[in-house]
Amino acid sequence: MHYFEQLLTQGVWREIAISLLVVAITILLGTLTTRILMAVLNRLAQRTRFGWDNLALRHGHRPATLLITLFYLKLVSPLLRLPAGGMRFVDHVMTILLILAIAYSLISTVRFLKALFLLRYDVTLADNLLARKMHTQLGMLEKVTMTIIVVLTLAFLLMTIPGVRQIGVSLLASAGIAGIVIGLAAQKSIGNLLAGIQLAITQPIRLDDVVIVEGEWGRVEEITLTYVVVRIWDLRRLVVPVTYFLEKPFQNWTREGSAILGSVFLHTDYTVPVDAVRAEFERLVKPHPLWNGEVCVMHVTDCKPTTLEIRLLVSTRDSGQGWDLRCYVREKMVDFLQRHYPEALPRTRVELDGPRQGEEAEAPASGKPEGAAAPASTTSTPAETHPTAPDGTPAGVTTKADAT
Repeated sequence: MHYFEQLLTQGVWREIAISLLVVAITILLGTLTTRILMAVLNRLAQRTRFGWDNLALRHGHRPATLLITLFYLKLVSPLLRLPAGGMRFVDHVMTILLILAIAYSLISTVRFLKALFLLRYDVTLADNLLARKMHTQLGMLEKVTMTIIVVLTLAFLLMTIPGVRQIGVSLLASAGIAGIVIGLAAQKSIGNLLAGIQLAITQPIRLDDVVIVEGEWGRVEEITLTYVVVRIWDLRRLVVPVTYFLEKPFQNWTREGSAILGSVFLHTDYTVPVDAVRAEFERLVKPHPLWNGEVCVMHVTDCKPTTLEIRLLVSTRDSGQGWDLRCYVREKMVDFLQRHYPEALPRTRVELDGPRQGEEAEAPASGKPEGAAAPASTTSTPAETHPTAPDGTPAGVTTKADAT
């Protein structure tokens, strides 16, 4: 603040304006130089059959612009017409910008090396197990390296400030106690960080793995040092800490490969023609483009009291195709049974036993509770003691015609 007050009292605005103009021209010159250099290199890269040169130009364009501009500013800094205090301020700013430029260049180099190694591994292929493994390992390695670069950059930036440098020296004297306190306070975060590194090495999951987590089916979309993002089938996102995959059981359907078996169950009547159902099942599956040509099997897996349980087993290249093929088989098989063998659909049978042939039905005696045994011999009852039916027959008296 004292320096800026001195500038106001001395009236050095003209020198400041000239210095700002020199800085602006230098920045413009650095940007123009980088554009010309990149245009020439791009034309040369188009004539080659390699892919790494285009990749290097894409990742190195911005760091090159920043470094070339800082180089030009360093060359013209002696031409700036500023007092001694102003020059010290400019030198400090140049040092900070140089540290940031080097850090940005290192980060771009790490990203370029990762992209270069992954050129040979295409995750869009059907058999992408090795590709997903490399993408997961290099992605975690990239995050760890970038974290180290950022921490070191912040350390160097703080060391450029004299007051902070003295504080840092005093803190180093009590580093043991501070380390214990920080470790106890951040043990959860440090545990997640170490778990993320362990996850990258052991790889129980990889990018694009199909997993069942907390009862949800989804694909691993992102793996960081502290959490994993699972994209569920209905486009929701399930965010899970990395420690979950090291401490709790979960299903990984693509651990060693993406091929999977899918089953369809049919419940039919005992009269179903099993051979006809098997022939129709094979006719539907074998020419289908979703079938991978490996498993197409039908078994009667259970005999229940009222139905047969038939399992139709098919194999596909991945779980998504497996779901589609299972739905297709289920729909077509039900339609086949409905059209050709409707009697084979599940049904409930009820059998009613009637009176035996030649045996007359006996009505319960009047005044007797229902279910009481009939007397061995019956006597005629006066008609006036019984209510009379509409046809003139006393109620409760069974005639021969009624018995037959």
